[in-house]
Amino acid sequence: MRAGISSATFFNKLVNEDVFDELRRMNCGVCEVFLSTYSEYEESFAELLASRRGGIEVHSIHTLNTQFEPELFNRNPRTFADARALFEKVLGSARILGAKYYPFHGPSRLKKREYRFDYAFLGERMQTLCGIAAEFGVEICYENVHWTYFSEPSYFAELHARVPGLGSCLDIKQAMQSGIDYRKFVGVMGDSIRTVHLCDYDENGKLTLPGRGVFDFRELISVLRDAGVDAPLLLELYSSDYDSFDEVRESFEYIKSLL
Repeated sequence: MRAGISSATFFNKLVNEDVFDELRRMNCGVCEVFLSTYSEYEESFAELLASRRGGIEVHSIHTLNTQFEPELFNRNPRTFADARALFEKVLGSARILGAKYYPFHGPSRLKKREYRFDYAFLGERMQTLCGIAAEFGVEICYENVHWTYFSEPSYFAELHARVPGLGSCLDIKQAMQSGIDYRKFVGVMGDSIRTVHLCDYDENGKLTLPGRGVFDFRELISVLRDAGVDAPLLLELYSSDYDSFDEVRESFEYIKSLL
């Protein structure tokens, strides 16, 4: 279990190719690369990142998932094929950067209504997607996100029973925003957790840097270890959560000290 940082933390403050220089200044050895637009899914951009990363390990590749992930579950063959082409571009980038994991959001909850999931179809399609990712040496890690299908633990439990090889990504702020104790997510994810996204929040749910809010990170580490999890704990902050990079470094050092 190691501390790391997602490049999403620097969105709109640094371009992705310059993030590695800042990570080196913070003595951060592991990261997640967040690709946020179509031009960043191109092989040439992955090669640029690879030339800049130096000795920093790229643990995982994230994307602006709403650009194509929901359509990976579209039943129309043409729509699925177009989404798959984008997905494979990103997986190719992961292979170039040596990233083994892909945090996945999947379909969104777009309407305020009760959703009845076709788990047979979802499981079959997810199995297909896991097979595609495996061809690139990448494991899909389904992330709990409050505005997606996986906003509550039962969804992953049902899906994982159909796709045992499916990994997971725990996001503690998203658990809070779902109104569900993160430990319930850990209970169904267990040792399938490959990545943990960290952010803190105050008593009103306002997001802040780890160490400045009310979340108990010591307890989180203990809960994860008890569940057999050995995954990087990655700061995934919003640029509005801080003013200076020194604040990010201070938060990163705080998580390192707990480990």
